[in-house]
Amino acid sequence: MRATRLYGFFTLLMLALCVGQIQRSGAQAKQPSAGAIAYASGAAPRVGAETNGIREVIEDKYQKRYQDWKSEFLSTEIGRAQWALYSQNPHFVLTITVAKGNSHGGGSGKYVWDDSGQLAAATITLGTRIDEGYPSSVYYPVMNALEAYESEKLLSGNVLAAAKLAHEFGHVTRMTGTPEAAYKLQLRLVPAYNKIFLSNGFNVEDPRLVEMAKLMGGNPVQLWEDREYWGEANAMLYLRDRVARESFHCKLFNKIKRSVEEYARNYEERFTEIARSQGVTYACSWK
Repeated sequence: MRATRLYGFFTLLMLALCVGQIQRSGAQAKQPSAGAIAYASGAAPRVGAETNGIREVIEDKYQKRYQDWKSEFLSTEIGRAQWALYSQNPHFVLTITVAKGNSHGGGSGKYVWDDSGQLAAATITLGTRIDEGYPSSVYYPVMNALEAYESEKLLSGNVLAAAKLAHEFGHVTRMTGTPEAAYKLQLRLVPAYNKIFLSNGFNVEDPRLVEMAKLMGGNPVQLWEDREYWGEANAMLYLRDRVARESFHCKLFNKIKRSVEEYARNYEERFTEIARSQGVTYACSWK
């Protein structure tokens, strides 16, 4: 029983950390619903000939910096491919905007599914200073690995901004394969799970919580971790292209590897596959 309580207390700390990471890193925009996972909600533009593709809703005062971030993202093959995937899609609206609040982070949300069950719209919200602020290596091993290279003036802040944009593209891409029913089930059950967890002595083995986790495909922490590491995997795809010819590429990717091994062992395979993809060998010791 003592071990269970200790594990429950650790999970409580993880829930608090998840909420803190959401607020600081901007991996998800701040939402009105409570819980370790704050899903986005709200209306999105209707899909139509005049609105499909990518809609860039950027205030004039943010245009210059946004164009710099976008240009950096599009300087890579994977960035251009992902941009084209959405900009040329006649059945999907991806809105990109810049807003105050979570200045160093970003978020993705306002998901809308059409009558056939396909994701039809989403919104990426970028903070006003995403070219600054490096999130923790615990959940953001890719973006965190860039910090030393900016301080040494080997990479600019625009590379960090582009990595954050790639992270959000990863969220949207992952959501395209998520059924609306599963999304809404998680949206409904995560707050209920957390309420029980906080009132039952932090006992994750509570049968009610076990059943909820089974229905959702994992507990709130697991769902949140999985989501963030998919975002980081896409950021790694961007960096794979961006630093391919840089002399420090091996050192950079080995730093990512060490963080993944230390904090994300259960998700290591998705990063390993990227390191191995397309005959990539510059990841050095990443086997």
